[in-house]
Amino acid sequence: MTEDVGSWKTFGERTVYDNKWVRLGLTDVQAPNGERWEYHVVHLARIAIGLIVDAQDRVLMLWRYRFATDQWGYELLGGLVEEGEEPAATAAREIREESGYEPVGDAEHLISFEPLPGQVTAPTDVYLWRAAEKVGEPTDTEEVGRLEWVPLSRIPELAQRKEILGAGALVPLLYYIASRNSGSAAGQDQPTETA
Repeated sequence: MTEDVGSWKTFGERTVYDNKWVRLGLTDVQAPNGERWEYHVVHLARIAIGLIVDAQDRVLMLWRYRFATDQWGYELLGGLVEEGEEPAATAAREIREESGYEPVGDAEHLISFEPLPGQVTAPTDVYLWRAAEKVGEPTDTEEVGRLEWVPLSRIPELAQRKEILGAGALVPLLYYIASRNSGSAAGQDQPTETA
């Protein structure tokens, strides 16, 4: 099957609503079956997320409330990439602002993804650090919650209980665990055999 089989055609988009965080567009599309109509597309700003895994195999997370889904749960630290800012720098800045921790060493790009490609553009970049040091208190008073070093061994259970909030936390965590187990995570040494 070639990539063009089943592809949609677009004939332009008009903006219905626009602000710093979200833009709503109506895109003139034609589906593979030939039908044509205006399709709602939500465009979100680029997000950068930091995943810090320490030497005890724990990840720094924020337990917090999200009103849109009326849900408490764990999230990774991150936020909007500001104009002219590199995503890795955003992830490091957001970690400092939301936790008071400073990532140690160079960021390793872990994964980039689009969490809801059917109707939403939300480019998400995730960066990995192996250590962080406490340098102060959180300065982002909007991102209030309880900081916790969560053992990676608890992630599947927390995901099953729906206590990991959103694709911005689930995708990086599950990807990291899966690729680490296969020896292909960013910067991960290949497993060695012992006699």
